[in-house]
Amino acid sequence: MMLRTAILALGLLMTPLAQADKGSLYQELGEYEGISKLMETFILEIAEDDRIIHHFENVDIDRFHKMLTEHICELSAGPCEYTGKPMPEVHLGMNITRAEFNALVEDLIQAMESEQIPVSAQNRLLAILAAMHKEVIHL
Repeated sequence: MMLRTAILALGLLMTPLAQADKGSLYQELGEYEGISKLMETFILEIAEDDRIIHHFENVDIDRFHKMLTEHICELSAGPCEYTGKPMPEVHLGMNITRAEFNALVEDLIQAMESEQIPVSAQNRLLAILAAMHKEVIHL
């Protein structure tokens, strides 16, 4: 009985992983159009966030949207090629703190919730982006 319970529990734990593998992250994010809309919503979240908006005061919003969309599209295994500068170069001199990075992540999560991105896709995207935090945080 104990073994059966353990096997059932293992099966339940593995089910979300198996489901996540069925579709690509790019597809789960809504392909290019969905990613573009998500990045638009994300930028609107940033615009309302007093903790980090000062980092975006002199940013060309159209270019920022385009670069974010390309980057997320590429990172999610979509057919895009990111044409922007490397992350360390983009964030050089911005002195982004861990708290500001976390605020940005909160804004992204809120945008993903607003766009009804499945939690499994949210987690997969956040895991990819989390690996880049050392290229962004400089304090």
